[in-house]
Amino acid sequence: MTRSKPLSLMLALLLIACLLGLLSVVVGSSGFSLDWLVGADPVQQQILWQIRLPRSSGAWLAGALLGLAGAVAQGLFRNPLADPYLLGASSGAGLGVAALLALAGTSPLAASWWLHLGLTGAAFCGAVGAVMLTLILARGVEQTMRLLLAGVIVGVVLGSVTALLMLVAPEIMRPMQAFMLGTTGFLGWPSVLLMGPLLLACLLAALGASRALDAMTLGEATAASLGVRLNIVRMLLIAVLALATGAAVAQAGLIAFVGLVAPHLVRSRLHCNHSWLLLLSALTGGALLMGADILARWLLAPQELPVGVVTSLLGGAYLLWLMHRQPLLERRR
Repeated sequence: MTRSKPLSLMLALLLIACLLGLLSVVVGSSGFSLDWLVGADPVQQQILWQIRLPRSSGAWLAGALLGLAGAVAQGLFRNPLADPYLLGASSGAGLGVAALLALAGTSPLAASWWLHLGLTGAAFCGAVGAVMLTLILARGVEQTMRLLLAGVIVGVVLGSVTALLMLVAPEIMRPMQAFMLGTTGFLGWPSVLLMGPLLLACLLAALGASRALDAMTLGEATAASLGVRLNIVRMLLIAVLALATGAAVAQAGLIAFVGLVAPHLVRSRLHCNHSWLLLLSALTGGALLMGADILARWLLAPQELPVGVVTSLLGGAYLLWLMHRQPLLERRR
């Protein structure tokens, strides 16, 4: 395999991100308009610099974090259907947000403490806490299947607790809806400044473990015989998975299918090792979520669709097409 193909794809994804960034500037609640590029209205300029640009940048960063987390999860579990929420991060984030909203309405003392943390902080702590609970139930990282099963259990249990909280405190259902469906409407420059360094740190850590991921595709026994320290690599990858997923979910809510579909799109274009797969999946995830954000603003303007609904529709349609296309590919082989 030559380097020209992954390099070409990387440059194409960067170009797509730039074009989508320009398109996001001219698409808003009033639909498509070029006045934002040439207008001198101070109100328009303020909306451009304080709302649209940080929102689009934040959407790209959140999508890149989910794309990276998806590639890490699929490599760690050696399963192309693995996604960033596999270890219970989404259920933990939802429980954190629900707990904050419920306590804010019932206990003034708890409200004063929790509101300092904020909804994004509660979601992040809930996501990371759920992953830690999964590790405790799995008794470490030695067995991948035990980790997978523990993640499913944690997700189901925490999701049930969240549903119970919503039943006990029905007033939190409406604010929870925005989180559960996913939204980029609250992203601003603070979100960009938070997710940017986290994306860089997670990407560097994941790239550092890329050769170990390549070896693990041959089987854990083979990887161990090649000198891979499996426990350390798994802990590093789970930390990357938890931080990347927690940061994205905390800032944008539960965005479906981006982390699952992004690595599949990369693999459909080329066969590459994990160093390229991790990088290209992050770029693909960023482009996917930015494009979905533009569609969410444009389709029903001046109303706005939840971006998680758009990613679910597009991701489900892509996987359905892939499912029906796969038998044809197998017959050709």
